[in-house]
Amino acid sequence: MALFMFERRSAVYSAYFIMDINQESANAEVIESTHIHRNNKSVTGDILEWLEAIAIAVMIVLLVFTFVLRQVIVEGSSMVPTLQSGDKLIISHLFYTPKQGDIVVVNCEGSNKLNKTLIKRVIATEGQEVNIDFETGTVTVDGKVLKEDYINALTTKNDMGFSYPVTVPKGSLFVMGDNRNHSTDSRNSEVGFLNVDDVLGKAIFRILPISKFGFVE
Repeated sequence: MALFMFERRSAVYSAYFIMDINQESANAEVIESTHIHRNNKSVTGDILEWLEAIAIAVMIVLLVFTFVLRQVIVEGSSMVPTLQSGDKLIISHLFYTPKQGDIVVVNCEGSNKLNKTLIKRVIATEGQEVNIDFETGTVTVDGKVLKEDYINALTTKNDMGFSYPVTVPKGSLFVMGDNRNHSTDSRNSEVGFLNVDDVLGKAIFRILPISKFGFVE
């Protein structure tokens, strides 16, 4: 009888022990499953955060290039040696007011006989007086001879657009290419004075070619 009771108690204890082990195993499986689920959720969250960040970055770039910056490609040799044909530039146009010495891109389509987009250097703005001595090649603005380290050659080409000296009208610009003797610009009657409102922006940065990557002066 005592033996039977001992065996019965042993069986009960064994059953409890097995149940306890099974319960611990089940709990471990639940914990492991929960951990894996959390890991998967964390990875998915990270991916969504990355995608969101990329989408925001793309939107910012689009907004910047729509309202602040533009890309343009130089065509022709009128701005040699400063710019070469094929150079890719970044121009800025937000809250921009043209100043003497700036390199600007101007939309002349429909505004003069040349009827195309130009990239030139601002020589004078409204109210300033421009005088060009085509014999000596010097350019004078408001009585001061310009120091033009950027030009390819002295200004000896006279396209007979004006009788100098000439005063720039209000809201207008007098522009010339740095390659003075191979540039169609304000000296030519087909271009003349350019309207400030037609200025698309100032050339500020060259992105191509890589060898000339940097600010434009």
